[in-house]
Amino acid sequence: MKRVLTGRFMHETNTFSLQKTDMALWRRRDFHRDNEIPAAFRGTRSALGATFEAADKYGWTLVHPVSANANPSGTVTDDAFKQIAGMILDAAEHQGPVDGVLLHLHGAMVVESYEDGEGELLARLRARLGPEVPVVVTLDLHANVTQAMADNASALIAFRTYPHVDQYERAWQGAQLLERAMQGEVRPKTVIARRPMLYGLDRGRHQVGPMAELIARGEALERSGEALAVSVCAGFSRANIRDVGPSVTVTIDMVRSDARPRGQAVAEEFMDHAWATRDYQSFRLLSVAQAVARAKEGKPGDQPLVIADYTDNPGGGGYGDATAFLKGLVEAGLESVAFHAICDPEAVIAGINAGLGTETTLSLGGKTDPAMGGGPLNLTGEVTHLTTGRFIAHGPMGGGVERDYGPSMVFRVGGIDIIVITNNGQAVDLGQFTSLGLDPTRYMTVAVKSMQHFRAAFEPIAREVILVDTGALCSEVYTPELFDKVRRPVWPLDRI
Repeated sequence: MKRVLTGRFMHETNTFSLQKTDMALWRRRDFHRDNEIPAAFRGTRSALGATFEAADKYGWTLVHPVSANANPSGTVTDDAFKQIAGMILDAAEHQGPVDGVLLHLHGAMVVESYEDGEGELLARLRARLGPEVPVVVTLDLHANVTQAMADNASALIAFRTYPHVDQYERAWQGAQLLERAMQGEVRPKTVIARRPMLYGLDRGRHQVGPMAELIARGEALERSGEALAVSVCAGFSRANIRDVGPSVTVTIDMVRSDARPRGQAVAEEFMDHAWATRDYQSFRLLSVAQAVARAKEGKPGDQPLVIADYTDNPGGGGYGDATAFLKGLVEAGLESVAFHAICDPEAVIAGINAGLGTETTLSLGGKTDPAMGGGPLNLTGEVTHLTTGRFIAHGPMGGGVERDYGPSMVFRVGGIDIIVITNNGQAVDLGQFTSLGLDPTRYMTVAVKSMQHFRAAFEPIAREVILVDTGALCSEVYTPELFDKVRRPVWPLDRI
């Protein structure tokens, strides 16, 4: 029986965030150790769910020291990296021998002492395992992939959908490739191509445009056997690091003598297309005033207008407590609005102390950095629902995995039902409303904080979807002053 080391260590780091990602933040969202992991993920349509299914099919013995998936936030502390990376490295050293590795990483982790968190982890892991053990890694398509990642992983397999509804499928793809490598059928090696660009590929939107074109071409190469895996990553641009930006990696079979130059040629050709289409953008952002005006057009009986606060996106490191859009809705006196969410643990405690059904005044949101999307709002309303914030997410991005947003409440202000949460997170599942007693299909307007992931669950119930720019942390602002660590020259900061 083959012994396979697996686990998750995922973080998308917004280096402009004030919130350091310490162990307390890691533990607040999705943190499981050792024997907790099968109970949490076996039988789910998640990356680890697929890994357990593959182990059953192939007869692997799994070593799974940790599953850690912190909400996107600021730079990861050295202490947190040392602890979590140490769990993986210790397992590799002391629970071996290890025949193969299937790790689920993000690809955009920045640590206090290492701009390339995943590259550092994989280099340390490779040093322990030696050059022959196959190491297969799944990545988010917003990974800032580096040469160190490509050098130390045998294969890199990125998601192909945004919203990311294919994590289960990509994990299975990784498992199948790992099994072939452990059986000696293939010798996977990864090559990488990049261009001097901060962003591109329509920020990863796969529905139309250059990202869709390259993914389709990559899948054709996989089907033909020309490549073992082709991964197109749009990068994560809210990171002031040297190697920010899009990439293409091609995993080749080194059994073929011409594999490396052919794979490199494919990667370079794909990145030429990404460079040529770097201006392509399929989305449009409205101002708060424009979004509020659109909400006023709703009539009773309509499907909801879904409005996404693009720039206070917790999925991109936004604080989740920007109030500019909520302020606009309140001042307009809008009725039949469900709002997800304001992340404000202090307000939740105050609401619990006030009790259900009692009129109270709360200071809501805007506490982390009032300059980013608006300061606190003093609102008078009624606490209508209180929960633990835990539920099973059965939507397209949920896969049947439990989510935990900490103590949560609904605070009703006029005609607006405001969800207030303790643990930050973007709206990706209808359960984030229904678990609090709200049916989002019954409102004229549903407001969420998210860039794109919300679409998987909320677009099907919407009469229309629009995006709003509230001036919060995830604003699309690119200046040399913000990106003083990036390699230069780089587009769009320089003429190239």
